[in-house]
Amino acid sequence: MQMAFCFFAVMQNSKRILVAPLNWGLGHATRCIPIIKALLDLGHQPYIASDGVALVLLKKEFPDLPSFELPSYKITYAEKAKNFKIKMIWDSPKVLKAMAKEKKEVKRLVKEHQIDGIISDNRLGAYYKKVPCVFITHQLNVLSGNTTWMSSKAHQKIIKKFNACWVPDVEGKPNLTGKLGHLKKSKLDIAYLGPLSRFEKKEMPIIHDLMVLLSGPEPQRTFLEEKLLNELQGFEGNILFVKGKIEEEQTTEEISTPKGKILLYNFMQSNDLETAINQSEKVLCRSGYTTVMDLAKLEKKAFFIPTPGQYEQEYLAKRLQKQKMVPYCAQNDFTLDQLSRMEDFEGLTNFDSQMDYSALFTLFSKVNSEPTSTSLST
Repeated sequence: MQMAFCFFAVMQNSKRILVAPLNWGLGHATRCIPIIKALLDLGHQPYIASDGVALVLLKKEFPDLPSFELPSYKITYAEKAKNFKIKMIWDSPKVLKAMAKEKKEVKRLVKEHQIDGIISDNRLGAYYKKVPCVFITHQLNVLSGNTTWMSSKAHQKIIKKFNACWVPDVEGKPNLTGKLGHLKKSKLDIAYLGPLSRFEKKEMPIIHDLMVLLSGPEPQRTFLEEKLLNELQGFEGNILFVKGKIEEEQTTEEISTPKGKILLYNFMQSNDLETAINQSEKVLCRSGYTTVMDLAKLEKKAFFIPTPGQYEQEYLAKRLQKQKMVPYCAQNDFTLDQLSRMEDFEGLTNFDSQMDYSALFTLFSKVNSEPTSTSLST
């Protein structure tokens, strides 16, 4: 009888939560993985909504969960870094149109599937005023050069439409995001989660001298892939090269080099990727924030090549190099001998923090949520 009562109580508290990450590279989707797992562990029912490779990736990770396609923002990078901001401005009407469609689709999903709450990772239109809504971002300040003040205020205005803002970083110092994820003064309802990662550090034998881990929108992902495959021909040792191309089937290819070999994968799912990074001596990758969090969790030495023109990645790379953690260089400047610089850097450090997901998710049990600024990492 008591067991039946407990089961009934769990079912009563179970909530249907729509998890909607932005499709811009893979980072927004992958950092939602631990949140989706926590929802499942606590007896809730996650629903997945996104588009493009972000949706494909989460469907591969959670094939049994309901999933829906949202309108695409159709974000692509300029071919030249100097045109990045112009391209973003040019694409803004397209994004606004997609946001309007997104809001309508989210409203339909909430009503049709009796959704109790929404977790949006940087999807600006993924909210509905009749249910509690959370916005996940590490960019309370959106860096855009001499227009940073304007882009930051615009972003914060959108965040205010949500009941809470979750920042995947620690609140105090030291932290990973710096001025990206911390405001001097704010009326936003902010909760700091601590760094989010789908991975765990494991003691494993090192079998890859270098791991290349690519991600991000085209065409820059392809540009870097082609450059690295050429530059790394002279690398002494074994390279595991993950292209970050989410396709229907996983493919592998082995390339012999004068001083070793390159094992190519189009993509890896979380479990295999966790093992691969743990078994790699060093990692060469973009300086996207989700990648930074993953490598910090696994305490790896790395080398960063920021996406050309993306201010956020450039800021993170410069900040971590200044802190003597990870060296970086511009994409056009990369040569094989740059990798030797890693010897003079400490590598990333894990900010050990424990999240109380049970307390975090109580937001979705409140009809009229009025959360207050707090930190949920210890």
